[in-house]
Amino acid sequence: MKPTYIIGEIGQNHNGSVDIAKLIVDLVARPVVDEASGMQLRPMDAVKLTKRDLSEELAASQMNRPYDSPHSFGRTYGEHRAFLELSDEEHFEVFKHAKAQGLDFVETLCSTGCLSLLKLFTPDRLKVASRDLTNLPLLEALAETKIPIILSTGMAGKEELDRALEVIERFHSDISILHCVSEYPTLPPHLNLRTIPYLLKHYGKYKIGFSDHTIGIAAPAVAVGMGAEIIEKHITIDRRMKGTDQKGSLGPDGVNRMVRDIRIAEMWLGEEDLTIEPAVAAAKAKLERSIATRYPLKKGHVITEEDLHLLSPGDGFKWSEKDKVIGRRLRDDIGADEIVYATALE
Repeated sequence: MKPTYIIGEIGQNHNGSVDIAKLIVDLVARPVVDEASGMQLRPMDAVKLTKRDLSEELAASQMNRPYDSPHSFGRTYGEHRAFLELSDEEHFEVFKHAKAQGLDFVETLCSTGCLSLLKLFTPDRLKVASRDLTNLPLLEALAETKIPIILSTGMAGKEELDRALEVIERFHSDISILHCVSEYPTLPPHLNLRTIPYLLKHYGKYKIGFSDHTIGIAAPAVAVGMGAEIIEKHITIDRRMKGTDQKGSLGPDGVNRMVRDIRIAEMWLGEEDLTIEPAVAAAKAKLERSIATRYPLKKGHVITEEDLHLLSPGDGFKWSEKDKVIGRRLRDDIGADEIVYATALE
């Protein structure tokens, strides 16, 4: 199976600090080992940051409203949002740090004003938040860059998705679609992972994936089993830190376990065939049944079906091959409950 492309979403979990963002990058880049087998597994593939232009974000009344919350970084919601924004130059700094770790870098750009960031560097992919699938001017501006685009469907139905795809495909078709539910955290009855095979069936020309907002690590591995090629998950260095996304994110141990389970799930899936693994050969020879004598038989005896039954090990004739045994004479005496090998037959 082609490796799943796993994106660690930093979001606003950096709490306005470039240093924390870099620590999260380091977490994403850490080696992943399956303790049971000792196998070194492929780590995450990318990190993602989000860039907002606050002049294009919310109505003035919303930006100026008091924001009294344990997770607030400012007196008003606008001050809170401004505190959490990294500058273009700071995004570039995190980009360089990720590249030095061998990671891809994905950017969610929330408005056309954020494209100023592209003067400093070119992300490997651009992400469109689900709320912006109807923001057609933004989609057009992003598509004009020809950078591969990832769409999230959390707030979109088929009509909105089709219209977004139509706009982007005027410029290029390197598009991925992630099933997503914009509920934080997403409750189990609302997740509907069967959307993934739906997308594979109806939008199979694109890469299909899953952006996960559930608590825990099980949903991404299940999504991979259902055909997702991309997994996106919020991550943080400490789930106890201040911030609205921290508790719903994966900490260091969770990141390791999620990536481990996804990589192992890839191996579990194997190929679409009915095969006997070489590792099973020894057990097959030991435990399968072969044609054996039911009674003691003398040299020269002509074998009948009544003389035979099946016993382990499985390295002799199978019952489907009984015609190779019945009607043959024995070269030597053979005891009861012994396998009848070809060397015993004339």
